[in-house]
Amino acid sequence: MEMPNFIFRENCGDLPERRGLRPFDAEEFRENAHRVVDFIADYYRDIEKFPVRSQVQPGYLQSLLPDNAPEYPETLESVLNDIQNKIIRGITHWQSPNFFAFYPSNSSTAGLLGEMLSGGFNVIGFSWITSPAATELEAIVLDWLGKIINLPEAFLLSGKGGGVIQGTASEAILVALLAARDKALKAMGMGSLERLVVYGSDQTHSSLEKACMIAGIQKTNFKALPTNSSMNYALSPEVLKKAISDDLSAGLRPFFLCATVGTTSSTAVDPLMELGKISQDHGMWLHVDAAYAGSACICPEYRHYLDGVELADSFNMNAHKWLLTNFDCSALWVKDSSALVEALSTNPEFLRNKASESNTVVDYKDWQVPLGRRFRSLKLWMVLRLYGVTNLRTYIRNHIDLAKHFEELVRGDAKFEIMAPRIFALVCFRLLPPPADPDNDNGYTLNSRLLEAVNNSGHIYLSHTVLSNTFTLRFVVGAPLTEQRHVSAAWKILQDHAVILLKSYEISK
Repeated sequence: MEMPNFIFRENCGDLPERRGLRPFDAEEFRENAHRVVDFIADYYRDIEKFPVRSQVQPGYLQSLLPDNAPEYPETLESVLNDIQNKIIRGITHWQSPNFFAFYPSNSSTAGLLGEMLSGGFNVIGFSWITSPAATELEAIVLDWLGKIINLPEAFLLSGKGGGVIQGTASEAILVALLAARDKALKAMGMGSLERLVVYGSDQTHSSLEKACMIAGIQKTNFKALPTNSSMNYALSPEVLKKAISDDLSAGLRPFFLCATVGTTSSTAVDPLMELGKISQDHGMWLHVDAAYAGSACICPEYRHYLDGVELADSFNMNAHKWLLTNFDCSALWVKDSSALVEALSTNPEFLRNKASESNTVVDYKDWQVPLGRRFRSLKLWMVLRLYGVTNLRTYIRNHIDLAKHFEELVRGDAKFEIMAPRIFALVCFRLLPPPADPDNDNGYTLNSRLLEAVNNSGHIYLSHTVLSNTFTLRFVVGAPLTEQRHVSAAWKILQDHAVILLKSYEISK
């Protein structure tokens, strides 16, 4: 085993001489970082060679690694060898051009370089004084992004609001809900928590339900209102009005509505203008979750899907989904930042400083749940500067064009059907069951088997949902390296496996 490269320190007074580790050496870092960059570059060069979805079994890694950490240092070469031979086989390759599952989690050269710089500085910018540049760049870059998607000025720092980078949309929903809850309780009295009601639809992301659990909202007071295909799975204003009326009659207090622009299952778009007016009529906080589709709204032709956002109290989109900014970078804007601060601020003695007490700076610790926070704005800043808005719009439009191409392929094959309108870059579809379906479950088992077959092949990776009680395949174009040839090849794989499955059903008759 290689012995550590000890560094001797000079005696300090009466302390005995010790030998120790020097955690950072500029030249050693330069050399090793070059090797890691080469490793990452080679990974992206070869990414199509790997099965898109990891094919390992649970617990595979336990038998490949030692039971205990090494007592002495190992070489970088041995670590990289283990990553190559043991870790990569257990990775599902989200950046593969053949990844069509869930929603994308974009990586890019600019985003990764920003991540490197953030990690290199390694500041913990919870308050302005702990790193002024981290706070001020975040405020500026979120104003930039807000202007790109044409958010109302009330959401910018020039108004009473502003933007903050959260880790995920789940965190954004939680802090918005906490701010709304405390605002409501301040007006009603702290003993009124059990009366508060939260609304979403049955298509709203599950993070809203989890936020309610954390915020102490009664389980029965979280209302996931039903949607259907007649409104393309968007939340009906009439359904919301009826639910509010029923709850008011029961002595409850509606206080929070989460509307979605681009739901997870089918990219449904809730009617913000109508829902916003209902929210205002009842004094409810309106949060708009555009985690996925917000990125598309940098293109003027898709901005109308945000019409009505001026009636919202908070708005969220994930730059780490579809805007080439490495995870994590979830942008949240609020109209009234004081609502967040009042709900989330703590000020122990060890955090007090003149800048904070002057009320002339932003302390982002009071806009989020944790205290510590990373210098995430560097990534988004570098993406916007190194690519420019025009190129980012072209990038989004290209993915939407590829999704249109896939949709046309599906429509051209009578064995398949489209399950929901394509709005952005998600296509929902299914394989039609044979007339005499031996499973007698409306194609649920058939499509589940098709999904598992194509994912087990390793060539592509898709995910699914259920729409109107029907098992539905989801095909999302959004990986940075995806080209038309990948989409066409994916369709061929789906067709081939579909033919095999349908033949097996014929044989089983």
